[in-house]
Amino acid sequence: MTTDRQSEDLVRAVRAAGISDERLLRAVRTTPRVPFVPAEHASSASQDVPLPIGHGQVTTQPSLSAMMIDGLDLRGSEHVLEVGTGLGFQTALLAHLAADVVSIERYPDLAQQARRNLDRQNVAHVELRVGDGSAGVPDRAPYDAILVSAAFPDIPAPLVEQLRIGGRLVQPLGPGGREEVVAFHRTTSGLERRRVLTLACFVRLRGRYGYAP
Repeated sequence: MTTDRQSEDLVRAVRAAGISDERLLRAVRTTPRVPFVPAEHASSASQDVPLPIGHGQVTTQPSLSAMMIDGLDLRGSEHVLEVGTGLGFQTALLAHLAADVVSIERYPDLAQQARRNLDRQNVAHVELRVGDGSAGVPDRAPYDAILVSAAFPDIPAPLVEQLRIGGRLVQPLGPGGREEVVAFHRTTSGLERRRVLTLACFVRLRGRYGYAP
């Protein structure tokens, strides 16, 4: 299957999930997924399914990534924090839609592979960090938007603190396994729950402000 055909298959899946933002659809269309999945799963890259990447982790299903990104209401000028880089596909989509992205990954080997993947696809304006995503990346805060790709029943306090007033945050809320993916907006009085984007299964958020490693 050609790269163009694979991309169009994912665009159709994203449209079917209710996404109509043309900028986001264009990002999906122009970001081939094959370079961001393990070689042994390349034949499944055009399918709208999560794929294993090691350490008990999986890629986020492309349509689910699109729904979460859509929940951030990106306009192109935002400074974004992504918690959970994986192999970089979602990171690449964010980079198409924001001014710059800081992405933090817990596993060094995944972060190294993500860096190679992003560089090979000439994805710019992305800074990768290795560390505890539940603690965010405070030295690059504040952020206009934060996307958390792992589940926890609450929003970690450091992430709230690192989100700019008026900023948006999307995180799956729950113990890991079946969550509400919720979009929030930060006001002067704290986080305001805006809407549930979907239900989905996520790995648990591990770290000092999440589940114990």
